[in-house]
Amino acid sequence: MKPFSLLFLRVSIALLVLLWGIDKVVDTDHAIAVSDNFYLGLLSFPGLMPILGILQSVVALLALVGLFRVVVDPLILLINLGSLAGVWRSILDPWGWFLEGTNVLFFPSLVIAAGCLVLIAFQGQETLVMDAKRRAA
Repeated sequence: MKPFSLLFLRVSIALLVLLWGIDKVVDTDHAIAVSDNFYLGLLSFPGLMPILGILQSVVALLALVGLFRVVVDPLILLINLGSLAGVWRSILDPWGWFLEGTNVLFFPSLVIAAGCLVLIAFQGQETLVMDAKRRAA
């Protein structure tokens, strides 16, 4: 059961990051709006978004198949921590009782970050990944 649970966690997190990466490439205006709204516009450069999207998509695809996990899993965690930082108000006050601009739908960002930590913690126990297949060969 553990191998399939870890694989499901890996695939679901990687697909989320892949969707975010693809969004940066195919809908740059949306990605810039997200950057403006949640990240103080730090990444709001039209020429930069597709490059970041491609890089993010490559990292997500490597995570999806479980290649180079020692490097890729922490990168996935950093990407998700960046997302978590962008919605921190919704983590502290999901219903907006004290902080403005919150949304309970962003609260799962905390769960996603925890899932990333689980993948890092159990790297040595994952068997349904390409790294394990390469090691066995």
